[in-house]
Amino acid sequence: MRAARNLLTALFACSLLSSCYYGQLLSGQWQVLSQAEPIGELLQQADLDPVLRRQLALVQAASSFAGSELLLPQNASYQRYADLGRDYVVWNVYAAPEFSVAAHQWCYLIVGCLAYRGYFDMADAQRYAQQLAADGLDTHVGPVAAYSTLGWFDDPLLNTMLRRSDASLAGLVFHELAHQMLFVEGDTAFNESYASFVELQGLRSWLVQRDESSEQIEIGLQRQAQFAELVVAARSRLQKLYQSALPAPQMRARKQAVIEQLRADYQSLRETRWQGADPYQQWFADPINNAKLNTVALYNQWLPAFERLYRDNGSDWARFHLATAVLAAQSGDERLATLRRLLEAPGGTDGD
Repeated sequence: MRAARNLLTALFACSLLSSCYYGQLLSGQWQVLSQAEPIGELLQQADLDPVLRRQLALVQAASSFAGSELLLPQNASYQRYADLGRDYVVWNVYAAPEFSVAAHQWCYLIVGCLAYRGYFDMADAQRYAQQLAADGLDTHVGPVAAYSTLGWFDDPLLNTMLRRSDASLAGLVFHELAHQMLFVEGDTAFNESYASFVELQGLRSWLVQRDESSEQIEIGLQRQAQFAELVVAARSRLQKLYQSALPAPQMRARKQAVIEQLRADYQSLRETRWQGADPYQQWFADPINNAKLNTVALYNQWLPAFERLYRDNGSDWARFHLATAVLAAQSGDERLATLRRLLEAPGGTDGD
């Protein structure tokens, strides 16, 4: 109830502003919270759908594992369930200049600057993206199944999260709880790469504890990493291209050539190492630009650095969390230098 009162107060304050982007955020959050029901009560319903029953129980187990084994926050998050009646909860708008891979930033109350702008209505996100594109920016609108309120509210489990395999669902819970554990204002790549590492490593630990076969899951994770490697490498090539002094028409043609090479590299990967599997077909079917490349880079740019940091701390979660907290406390330049050193250390990979 206290969270509800805070939300209503914020909505009223927002209504007094001339421009109220926050209004749709707050009303959307209110919808999510108001529709949430206690999972414990749902599980007591005799006529509950068996598939939903299994998923709710799995999320409760994953939340407990996250606290006891991964040392992530243990609170009331994911103890309630909300069916929003749609496939996605939010649509994020991403943007970047035509000749730069630097993500456009939006600054907000409380959380600082982020590399995306979220909307609870897809049409609103698309309209805003069109406005940015009219100003000459590369734009991309991406659907989102889950997000973290960083502990401001008890995040409920959403029906939008259940369109995943059991393993992927557990990993998503780990990812969102990681955001509650650690969040650096103004550093989206750090935050998302950190949460992605916790998700992936946490999932591996989860499968071991449950004595579940992980062969197919590991194949999926390897393919995910290989896809990200292709995209990040293409983004790096574009970054070098944009540093040249080519005239705009030539720059534009070279940019398109890099993107087409990325498509060709993916086609080669799926036809050889993946034996025809095509899990990223839709990603490549849609237009690719700087903004879309950033949606992959933000979640993977520093992933190898966090893997290295985890190993350097004896694969011990307590030590790892302490090390990441120290890293987060550094200035932006110091943190960037540390992450690059971790990438360049023996066993790491080259970063941007």
